[in-house]
Amino acid sequence: MRKTMIRAAAAAVALGFAAGAGAQAPAAKSFKFQSTWPASLTLQDNFKFFAERVDKLTTGQVKIEALAAGQIVPPFEILDATHKKVIDGGHGISYYWVGKNKAATLFSNTPAGIAGMDHLDFLGWIYEAGGLDMWWEFYQKELKLNVIAFPILPASPQALGWFKRPIKNLADFKGMKCRQTGIVAEIYQKMGMQTVNMPGGEIVPSAQRGVIDCAEWVGGVEDLRLGLPQVWKYHYTPGMHESASIGELIINTEVWASLSPQQQEAVRSATVETFFRWWAKWQKQNADAIEEMKTKHGTQLLRTPPDILIAFFKAWDEIAKEESAKNPFFKKVLDSQRAYASKVVPAKRFMFPPYSFAANYYWPEAKPAAKGKK
Repeated sequence: MRKTMIRAAAAAVALGFAAGAGAQAPAAKSFKFQSTWPASLTLQDNFKFFAERVDKLTTGQVKIEALAAGQIVPPFEILDATHKKVIDGGHGISYYWVGKNKAATLFSNTPAGIAGMDHLDFLGWIYEAGGLDMWWEFYQKELKLNVIAFPILPASPQALGWFKRPIKNLADFKGMKCRQTGIVAEIYQKMGMQTVNMPGGEIVPSAQRGVIDCAEWVGGVEDLRLGLPQVWKYHYTPGMHESASIGELIINTEVWASLSPQQQEAVRSATVETFFRWWAKWQKQNADAIEEMKTKHGTQLLRTPPDILIAFFKAWDEIAKEESAKNPFFKKVLDSQRAYASKVVPAKRFMFPPYSFAANYYWPEAKPAAKGKK
């Protein structure tokens, strides 16, 4: 009898502890985030991978539903919707917001990879030289929005784009009507192009109807999934408009404040992990896509005429100078980026061998046949 009573008492105590532990476990926090990307793109895969990592890093206490473009609000409305808490956060790229303030383009490292910075240089400026503080200041003080941001999507370098006919020089480039966004559209307009702003999902239908003659999207697997090889055959690369562009994760400030310090650190870590894990996978996906474009769709992969690239740099420098003269915050950010780049970029150029050096040794590019020879 005594043993039975002891066992019963022990079971009751254990049950009490279990009930207490269950009562103290915090309820999971669930949030709805939306991107600017169609569901079929690997850009959306980046977003979903982030949500999965947050779930695991917080042991299921923070759950993010990674919705695709248009599931709650139109693609280009995610910033205002995050501010108003119509959605809890978003996944896009800051240069979409240059209509509010042109400094927005600087936080995507566009155009031209600001002052020559590549992806890692830009992350260095963000995390080691005060860039993240400026980014948050931009949204909260300059634009008066309840939003914070983190870099998450290294979807670059991007191609110049797709064209309905070949382009041999800058003169061929002029007068064409092309899908472009953000400050890049203004730069190409200065170079003589007619530009049309539209979400990615509208590019192919517009091309099929003859509304546009050319379009810039991303390149590689993204363009393949969007269906661009089916409407145009001339694909030019590189482009300087997004040589090292980086997309953003935005979060409503109240949502951010609702997370515990540990959960906030989990989100930060998930953005960094997503950046590199997705980027590594993307390189192979792009390589496979380029091969498919050539063999299945007959895409002509062509090099961008150099005078177009030089003209782009010159047009951007003019616009940056003009904007710096009238926009103190733009000048503040650009000066900070240039100061950082003035140290890092020349040193990196000295330390790093050119990518093409070893590439040409092991995988030499086929030289064009001389005229008159086969």
